[in-house]
Amino acid sequence: MRNELNELATFAMVARERSFTRAAGKLGVSQSALSHTIRGLEKRLGLQLLARTTKSVAPTAAGADLLKDLSPALEQIALALDKARSARQRPAGRLRVVMSRSAAVMVLLPRLTAFAEAYPDIVLDVVTVTGPVDLVAGEYDAGIQLGEYVQKDMVAVRVTPELRLAVVGSPDYFASRDMPKKPEDLRDHRCISLRLPGGPYRWEFERGRKSVTINVNGPLIIDDTHLVIEAALAGAGLGFVYENQVLKDIAERRLIRVLEDWTPPIPGFFMYYPSRQHQPSALSALVETLRLA
Repeated sequence: MRNELNELATFAMVARERSFTRAAGKLGVSQSALSHTIRGLEKRLGLQLLARTTKSVAPTAAGADLLKDLSPALEQIALALDKARSARQRPAGRLRVVMSRSAAVMVLLPRLTAFAEAYPDIVLDVVTVTGPVDLVAGEYDAGIQLGEYVQKDMVAVRVTPELRLAVVGSPDYFASRDMPKKPEDLRDHRCISLRLPGGPYRWEFERGRKSVTINVNGPLIIDDTHLVIEAALAGAGLGFVYENQVLKDIAERRLIRVLEDWTPPIPGFFMYYPSRQHQPSALSALVETLRLA
């Protein structure tokens, strides 16, 4: 199909120019290569398309009819190619981006207004999920995820500093309970679990060279950290959430933080996408907007 299209475009150029020399110059090929292409096309069609003399070239009746039918299609193809080149130069179009709700709130929303004003022709189609996602299988252009979950064959760009997790509970919750001093004490507490694709998240802690993983129990398993926070504020149990999501609640004593010395920094969020030789300009614009300075 590609060879036939090239042959037809070559024929149309020669027929319009009525000269192998001028057509070869515009196409950037040799006259002999041009003649070979035309002869091959005529042979396959079983028709003479161009009448040639030593001084001139002109379409035959069959060639003129073919040129008449071809011209609108070739013009449409040229317009489509120009449109594609324009899209490469001017960021535009729809980007499908997948991330957790936490990433949307912490990474995307603070920069969304500036991005929308700078690139009015880009539409962000955002899907929020919990846990890792296969971009290629899901037909996403990019994702935002914690660094530890980004697939190794992806291009990853940091979009937040390192983060910390925080175990928090309400004053009402702790009114009748002792505060945990070490991670193992959580087994005696009601904990609000975050659901991941593989099951409830196992709470991971680290202090110095010691690492501890706890399978917590409690009255609630949900799939959104913001709902975990709301449940903790309501006194339903302890939540394990991103520190910067609850700093204000901690400062104003709506939540009490425990086990702080067991929660070292984690890598933070990265924007990731498949490696591409010709990256869409819309994706490049989003990467540069979200990239951590």
